[in-house]
Amino acid sequence: MTSSPFSAPPPDLADALARARPRLGVLARDCHYYASIGSTNDAAAEICRRASLSGERVEGLLVIADAQTAGRGRRGHTWFSPPGSGLYASVVLMPSRARVDSARAARLLTLAMGVSLAEGIEAATGLGPAVKWPNDLYVGSRKLGGILAEAADATVVAGYGINVGPMTYPRDLEDRATSLETELGRSIDRFHVLVETLAALAARYADLLDGRFDAILDAWRRRAPGAQGARVSWTDAAGPHSGMTAGIDANGALLVRTDDGLQRIVSGELTW
Repeated sequence: MTSSPFSAPPPDLADALARARPRLGVLARDCHYYASIGSTNDAAAEICRRASLSGERVEGLLVIADAQTAGRGRRGHTWFSPPGSGLYASVVLMPSRARVDSARAARLLTLAMGVSLAEGIEAATGLGPAVKWPNDLYVGSRKLGGILAEAADATVVAGYGINVGPMTYPRDLEDRATSLETELGRSIDRFHVLVETLAALAARYADLLDGRFDAILDAWRRRAPGAQGARVSWTDAAGPHSGMTAGIDANGALLVRTDDGLQRIVSGELTW
């Protein structure tokens, strides 16, 4: 369904997915594996577009690559994706199916993803990363992973990258990035991390669809020490601003206390 060639998952990935199948719900029933691709999000979005024309439902589709040549994060940033060193995956979700307040479910999807990845990494490795609003995973001051959720017709393509093995980062990243193996000092099975993050996501996706929004928000707050009392700055149409973080609201917006009062941040680039 996509113009780039894909193959069945390699045996170790297929075995890992099969063993985890009872915990994955609708996720990864269909898996497209690429040795190398521009972007897993772009591949998944193309599949979604073609499926919408035929009426096919692709909820839960997993697209995974061993390397990305054009991986990206929010606001056009590049996501460094060398071969065999990380997890580069995208999952097709449908928050519009939420049983209550589907608009709120869509707004909270990225936070639910962040919680899921942190929970899955902890289950697989014992390392519990922190989440940082709106879409990043950190260990200390170094970035471990990120999320990019993009609308694709009636679905959302939720992509994520996790640095697993040590790698030679570009100069602008070498002081700001880390990996699971760097932090833990031992080798990590990438596909074990994948299935645990998918299993955690399946559980949090069920929370989202069933309207258990407070469970997601509470879990996110527990893993986000920077959401309270951290200094941030940003620039919008009115000019530069700065203040101290004061939590998140019921819709996942970041609250920042400034000299002008409490500000609600829903998007944009923040400097922490």
